[in-house]
Amino acid sequence: MPPPRHGGQGNVRQMDDTGGPQAWFESLPVITRYWFGGALAVTVMCNFGFLPIMKMVWTWDRVWENFEIWRFLTPFLFVGKFDFNTLMAMYMLQSYSNRYEMEPYNTGGGGGTADYAFALMFGAISIVVTYPIMGMLLPAPPVFARTLMMFVLYVWSKRHPTAPTSIWGVQFQAIYLPFAQIGLSIAMGGMFSDMIHGIICGHLFYFLVDVVPIVYQKDVLHTPQFLIDQIGIGAYVPPANNTAAGNNVWSPPGRVNPPSDAAGPSRGHSWGSSGQRLGSG
Repeated sequence: MPPPRHGGQGNVRQMDDTGGPQAWFESLPVITRYWFGGALAVTVMCNFGFLPIMKMVWTWDRVWENFEIWRFLTPFLFVGKFDFNTLMAMYMLQSYSNRYEMEPYNTGGGGGTADYAFALMFGAISIVVTYPIMGMLLPAPPVFARTLMMFVLYVWSKRHPTAPTSIWGVQFQAIYLPFAQIGLSIAMGGMFSDMIHGIICGHLFYFLVDVVPIVYQKDVLHTPQFLIDQIGIGAYVPPANNTAAGNNVWSPPGRVNPPSDAAGPSRGHSWGSSGQRLGSG
């Protein structure tokens, strides 16, 4: 699965442009940074035997009977065994998570980090809930990192359908990228059921956040208020240490960077006192 290429503002800065790997990693948006870092750590430790892979995968029986609640998280962090497809999946995870986190659908957080966190929550829950059904139709692995990655990729492609992209020099618009990736995975003999699963869940999110408000004039997906309270409106800004007058006072996060999807006449649903509206797709 080769990494697609992109033009325009979506280009990822290279490591040598940001002062090395650490500076590049720290330049990633906060959710992408933690997801990519966690996925890299768990995948490496599992492949080197520091973590048992079978403790990382999803199994409802172990969650229910043994209270192994970490399995709600670890299946979204283990990408797979070391091979070319895993390497490309890691690249795509950070690339498309980065792109979509920078400008997600506005579901109440001003098109910012809180909205991306909500989208990932929706994706993760829908993947877990629909996994038994998917398993009856196609052989689906009990790990969901690639599935959630495809969820993000698909939603990003619907958010920016005309963005230029390419695979191996073949140019096309972003709207076709998810299906091109599936076709390429099939051609290379790789697994594709998890990718289809991610696209199905991504289309459900897209339908509820973009189609339903236009066609039925209803806003059905709202970013929970606790996420907005914790993260803020617009892009997340880490708490700043105010050392004035010798006092270590931490200012609250967020609510500093302007929303990427500001208020305007879009869906017609007002979001709280700040006047944000559900962003247009």
